[in-house]
Amino acid sequence: MVLCLISASSTFSLQTGRSRCFSKCMRVQNCRRYLMKHGDITRHKIIPSARVDTVGLEVFVVSDLHTEYEENMSWVKGLPSKGKKKDVLLVAGDVAETYEKFVLTMSLLKASFEHVFFVPGNHDLWLRREKENYIDSLQKLDKMLDACQRLGVETNPSVIDGLAIIPLFSWYHESFDREKDITGIRIPSLELACKDFRACKWPDGLINGDNSLATHFDAMNDKNQDTVQEMLASCNQIISFSHFIPRLELCPEKRMLFYPNLPKMIGSDFLEARIRYIHGAAGGTNACHIFGHTHFCWDVLLDGIRYVQAPLAYPRERKKRMNGGENWLPFCIYSNGKLTENMSPCYWSDYYASNPRTPDVTELAPWVARFYRKL
Repeated sequence: MVLCLISASSTFSLQTGRSRCFSKCMRVQNCRRYLMKHGDITRHKIIPSARVDTVGLEVFVVSDLHTEYEENMSWVKGLPSKGKKKDVLLVAGDVAETYEKFVLTMSLLKASFEHVFFVPGNHDLWLRREKENYIDSLQKLDKMLDACQRLGVETNPSVIDGLAIIPLFSWYHESFDREKDITGIRIPSLELACKDFRACKWPDGLINGDNSLATHFDAMNDKNQDTVQEMLASCNQIISFSHFIPRLELCPEKRMLFYPNLPKMIGSDFLEARIRYIHGAAGGTNACHIFGHTHFCWDVLLDGIRYVQAPLAYPRERKKRMNGGENWLPFCIYSNGKLTENMSPCYWSDYYASNPRTPDVTELAPWVARFYRKL
């Protein structure tokens, strides 16, 4: 598991004079050793979750494929062809930066799985490397959704063998972050740190950073409201999924992050509200939500809902993961007619299973402090 958000986040690249210094964090092992020594957690070995020998429907999850990287595209091409039995793959966004790579990737996934579901991530809507001159990122999104329809990739709620699967469109907003900020150090602005501000283009009235994009993408789910209500009345088991995160507890605290302001561009309160409407305020044994975006492997039960992130992420990140690389992906979340019982061993969710979250503590972790000078 990568411990630093410089390499773990899919949303930003520092372009300050310190960028060379920050890039070294990907090679820093001290933060790992520190947490292993002081974090009081037990390390696990990843058990590969390649297709298991079961009868009936199986659901696999993956996010952040980033197939503009040759190694990642090779991983997708290496997936086995689909067999006779039914299987489902949920792709929680950030497939590829370009439309061409997106279509190729989804075609390959559809050749490996009988059912493929998709929700868009921020990288999917970037325009900087596109050959076509899109009016804005929403026009590109429409073209991607049309491609999904042609390929037989699902982007709307559907029921398969009694299991309801609900994709949720979302975007982040800065007010999602309500935890205490780190002060006394110079932190690059969101506009400088987050490529979305430059790589995406929006129509008038939609601004990256405020609530406008988050509410716009959330409203895209309204067209499926009647379908979702029918599912709630007829299905006992439901899996929802999104790209962005619905709760701050699904990201390490700011003092742990190499970019402490990352929580301002990762999640949506509107998303959690939808999830609670779907799964109920108290959740239940059959409630599960899949997400992506931060590139942190995660598997945890919070207020009755199981939250899972299973990112392929960047090649350099997989080499640094404490629990293994891509061999455990795609992760099987559902088989034998129910959610898998064993929680996946993930470094940060394991850490918080044994250590309380203390967001009021703003002293930088040792592996972060070395990269900042106090003002």
